[in-house]
Amino acid sequence: MNLLVLSRIRKLANKNKKPLVTYTNPNSMIAEQFRTIRTNIHFLTEQNNRKVFLITSPNKQEGTSTSIANLAVSIAQNKEKVLLVDANLRSPALHQLFKTSNNIGLTNVINGSTKLNEAIDQTGIAQLDLLTSGTISPNPSDTIGDYRMENLLKEVGEAYDLVLIDTPPVLKSTETRILASLCDGVFILLNRGKTKVEEAEESKKVMDLAQANVLGILLNNNK
Repeated sequence: MNLLVLSRIRKLANKNKKPLVTYTNPNSMIAEQFRTIRTNIHFLTEQNNRKVFLITSPNKQEGTSTSIANLAVSIAQNKEKVLLVDANLRSPALHQLFKTSNNIGLTNVINGSTKLNEAIDQTGIAQLDLLTSGTISPNPSDTIGDYRMENLLKEVGEAYDLVLIDTPPVLKSTETRILASLCDGVFILLNRGKTKVEEAEESKKVMDLAQANVLGILLNNNK
């Protein structure tokens, strides 16, 4: 694929007991790699006022949730107001990373049972808020495709300096394609040694069909 590689993330997707390394060890090499990604995103977006970004991967268990959480922490440490959204309604993970409840979240806002400000959690990290996935949706594609999802993105895009959205693998879910078309930009995370070349290429094609704006690649688990 002819896409910009924002950075290589060294051995992040492992069984680290402290996955938010940008918070627990901000002087580490991995934290520095996320600062590099943060800087590159600013270079890519500062002239276009882009605010809402989606990160996805071709397959499951390629480290998307851990990567996006660390990136969000890194951006918040730069004193920017960040909202992290868990739109992976099939296998949400961000509430576990930040050790919070998932009883109320994105799905509850979309179905109208909860107001947005009541669903957003404070992570305990300055400048970083979290919108968990919320109550399990029986049909994630319909939920994400609801017109209220687009309205929600507009609202949070105005309220925050940056919005980062975690999603299911693009090759495994329809809703990621829907959501990608609503965002200002998309980053595809590839796992070295795990993601096949043809899967990476297919992911880019799927994003192109969805008319998503793919801005670059993150390489995870680089040795």
